[in-house]
Parts: sequence; C-alpha cells; structure tokens
Amino acid sequence: MRQRLIAIMRKEFTHIFRDWRTLLIIILMPILMIILYGYAITLDMRNISFAVIDEARTHDSRRLIESFAENEFFIPIPRRIRREDIDGLFMRREASLVLVIPRNFSRDLHGRGGRARVQVIIDASDSNVGTFISNYTEQVLRRFNHDLSAVPPMLYDFAPRILYNPDMNTTLFFVPGLIAIILMLISALLTSIAIAREKESGTMEQMLVSPVHAREIIIGKVLPYVLLGLFNAAVIVASAHAFFGVPVRGSLLLLALLSLLFVFVALAFGLMISTVARSQLVAMFMTLMATILPTIMLSGFMFPIASMPDLLRAVSQVIPATWFLVIVRGIMLKGVGIAELWPQVLVLLGLGVFLLGNAIHRFRMRLE
Repeated sequence: MRQRLIAIMRKEFTHIFRDWRTLLIIILMPILMIILYGYAITLDMRNISFAVIDEARTHDSRRLIESFAENEFFIPIPRRIRREDIDGLFMRREASLVLVIPRNFSRDLHGRGGRARVQVIIDASDSNVGTFISNYTEQVLRRFNHDLSAVPPMLYDFAPRILYNPDMNTTLFFVPGLIAIILMLISALLTSIAIAREKESGTMEQMLVSPVHAREIIIGKVLPYVLLGLFNAAVIVASAHAFFGVPVRGSLLLLALLSLLFVFVALAFGLMISTVARSQLVAMFMTLMATILPTIMLSGFMFPIASMPDLLRAVSQVIPATWFLVIVRGIMLKGVGIAELWPQVLVLLGLGVFLLGNAIHRFRMRLE
C-alpha cells in the first residue's frame, strides 16, 4: 500500500509542476488575492466629499467648516452652492453630505441659551454609507462643541480601553478572514479538478484496472495538496504581515497546525465535488459556487452571524470557514491558545472526516 501511495503522490506532484495553470493558482493567486481584497474590503470610509452652504459667513461658521475639512474623513468641494443645487449634487454623486449653516448661527451660539442649529443633509441611498457619514458628522460636531465651550463637571468619568485593535482598523479584522477564504477557495479548487481531470483525460480507465484501492487514490491525491495548502497558508500569513501589518500574537506553530486542519477539510470538500463532476470546467464552477458565496456571506467574514435569521445561522454552522475564522482571528489578533479553540478544532475535524469519507464512498461506488 505504501508503494502505491508514493507512486500516486509522485504522479500528482509531476502533473502539478508541469501544469503552469496549477502553478499560477498555487503561487500567484494567494498573493494577488490577499493584496487586492485586503485593500478593497474595508469598512473604514475616507475621502467623503461634502459641500457647504454658509449663510452666516462669520468666524464661528468658518471654524465649523474647518473642523470638517481638517478631519481625515471629509473632503470639501471647492465651490459654493445654493439650496436648490443639493438634489443635483447628490444625483451626480459629487457629494455625500451638505452642511447648511443658518444666518443667525453665531448669534444663537453666543446667546443666552448657547444653542445653535446646523442642518446636515446626507445622501443615504446606500444606508450603510449614510450611517457611517452620520456617525462621523456627529463626532466632528461633538468635538467642535467641546473645543468651543468648557465641559461642565460630571458625576463620573470613564476612559475606554480598546484591546487587540486600538486603532479600530477594520483591515486587521478582514485580512485574517481572507486567509480562510483564500485557503478554502484554492484548496478546494485544486482538488476538485483532480479526479475530474482523470476522467476528462481518459486515464481513469487505467486506474480502474490497476490494483489500487479507492482510498489509496483519494489519499494519494490529497497528500500533495495538503503540503501545497500549508505552503499557501505560510505565503498568505507572511503577505498579510508584510503588506498590512497584521500581527500574529499567538503561537505560530498552533496557527500552522490548525491551518493544516482547515486545508484538509477544504481538500476533502474539493474531492467530494470532483467525484460528482464529469469535467474540470464543471468541477471549477461547482467549487466557486459552493465556496465563495457561502464563505463570504454566511461565515461571519463580513456580517455577524448573530444578526442573521435562524435559518441562515443554522446553515452557517456547516460552513468550515465559520469555525476557522474564530481560530485564525483568535490566534492572530488575541493570542488565544488551544484551550479556547478546542470546540472549533473538533468541529473542523468532524467535518473533514465526514467529507473525506463521503468522497471515498462516492468514488468506491463509481469503481464498482
């Protein structure tokens, strides 16, 4: 059995290194994906264009405008507009925010009550963008009010301490999640075409008449991709640290071992698809549909699982990336150990055994 396994593994390695398309997927694709998605996927908004209608034209109104212009989130439009220009401004997407300062702004600000009204008009056609702009605007106005007048004494005070991500940088949250997505996609994609390639090239018949058991074929095809998947994991983690400064606060050895476990699950999933698909094109299409959308939308990568409906929360529990995201974010950002991660490890191990067993069973049925 050992010699047959080694022969199958040698054959698979030979095919991998002779196929330039497979080499591109293994070497170039992880780096490109981590760079492109790492810079593209972020919840930190910058360069929000805003316009001002300053009817007061006083020192106080200019200070308020400067508070927005000096903020890292907002960029002023270098031209004056009127109230009737607001709709056209939003329709042409030239601005997402219009600040209207009334004529009696300074008088109300320094009056007996010390309260002045400012109108803030936000383009909320994208509700998420509108929410962020509203929050940023509230922060700027609160800071302007704090700088303008002394803060009255309070009965209590608080000083928040932000752990693990003190700058509240969403890149540190998304980039570790990209490790799960890229490993799932590449590992499943590579193995999904493994058996489908044998069927398409006509070499499956040679394997059927050879004295090779189904599990030997499956294991012999999985092991080379396990090693390549571990190589991919190392490249992705190194790229995440080099390009985005994502730390690894936990054990690097533990991260490597659990990444290897996740690669094993992804490879088993790809093999199960390859036993069903009849061609490489169908296998690739099935893999993309079964990995990209569920992993991004339902695993907790972008949206919290607790906010999903009950049905989608149940579906998310059978997605391998759901459990690996907890592992990779915990190790890299919080430095947690196996004592906190053993439930996720057991679930991934169970999923991997189930998927591999299912693939072997389906392949055995085809042999018979």
